[in-house]
Amino acid sequence: MPTVLVTGCNRGIGLQLCQQYSARGDDVIAVVRSSSAELEALPVRIVSGIDVGDGASMPLLKDAVGEQRIDILLNNAGILVGDNLQDLDYAAMELQFRVNTLGPLRVTKTLLPNLGKGSRVAIVSSRVGSIEDNGTGGNYGYRVSKAAVNMVGANLKHDLAPLGIAIALLHPGLVATDMTGGSGISAAESAKGLINRIDDLNNENSGGFWHAEGYTLPW
Repeated sequence: MPTVLVTGCNRGIGLQLCQQYSARGDDVIAVVRSSSAELEALPVRIVSGIDVGDGASMPLLKDAVGEQRIDILLNNAGILVGDNLQDLDYAAMELQFRVNTLGPLRVTKTLLPNLGKGSRVAIVSSRVGSIEDNGTGGNYGYRVSKAAVNMVGANLKHDLAPLGIAIALLHPGLVATDMTGGSGISAAESAKGLINRIDDLNNENSGGFWHAEGYTLPW
């Protein structure tokens, strides 16, 4: 039974990822800052009290996982604080960088001993982190944090390749969650697409930036 670890999964896309992975029989470890009734209703193992934006909780994560092999590490936890040039909040920008950029790197580094040949790592990024695709501006903090995590993933491609570990950067689509004000596709539909992309991930296509629908995105 494959083991899947998902961060940021007490609601939205992360909750759906846990639901769909557990429904197909995978062993799911749900990593959250705080749990929810919806998450606790699923047949998953919950590790709470983990803030991916703060390295202080990483020893707790490592202790909770122990020596268990992780077949899929899905870095989903993220935060969006809207802004524009006239209303910049630098503290909020730094928070988004800590969670959206450093968080996936921190979690992947912490759990690297649990990954092995054939393991797959996914980072939920966003197409708004694409420099070439930026046609509107705005959302400085979120855009910058996602562009930066794309570089994290590009670097990890090279460092994980000798270990036989593949990585993908994934855009979930415009999803109707609290982050988007309820606009977009369902979290269930997005999660299904993300899972399909991860199922297709291998050492040959490692390091790509993919839309959940299956096509590549520009950097």
